[in-house]
Amino acid sequence: MTQEEIDIYYMQLAVKEAVKAGAEGEVPIGAVIVKQDQVIATGYNERERTQQATTHAELTAIEKACEATGSWRLEDCTLYVTLEPCPMCAGAIVQSRIARVVFGAEDPKAGCCGTLMNLVQDDRFNHRAALTSGIMKEETGALLTDFFRELRTSKKRKKQEGLSDATESNFAGDSADDGKKA
Repeated sequence: MTQEEIDIYYMQLAVKEAVKAGAEGEVPIGAVIVKQDQVIATGYNERERTQQATTHAELTAIEKACEATGSWRLEDCTLYVTLEPCPMCAGAIVQSRIARVVFGAEDPKAGCCGTLMNLVQDDRFNHRAALTSGIMKEETGALLTDFFRELRTSKKRKKQEGLSDATESNFAGDSADDGKKA
């Protein structure tokens, strides 16, 4: 297998994690950590369920990988994640010494692996990770686009239903007294 084929294989596993997140009403982001061709940890976004800002897919997977290896140093590991890591996750990647990061969709609002800045390859840090971007970019991007489109549609529908309910109850009140004054 070529490196690209290997990357696609593990990114497909990260997509499965992202789908789990989406099914739970979370932003669909998934991560997989691989060491010596073995998946040692997975994670997906759980911020809404936990109400913790730090339960991003990458951080969940990093925590599990540290438990699995018995070390905070993940020097021989590759992180596969469906969306470009944010500043917090990029910092954790540097701190945990992950050797390589492979991501799908770029994040124009918070991406810190090349889009807004590149924290994981900044020469000022004592560790830098190799980067591969754009693996399954269309599929991983579509997960997010579809999720947020559905979220906006749902919010709009709820707002309209709320307005409709309020309007109906106002009309119900009007019809109950038939406009007669007491």
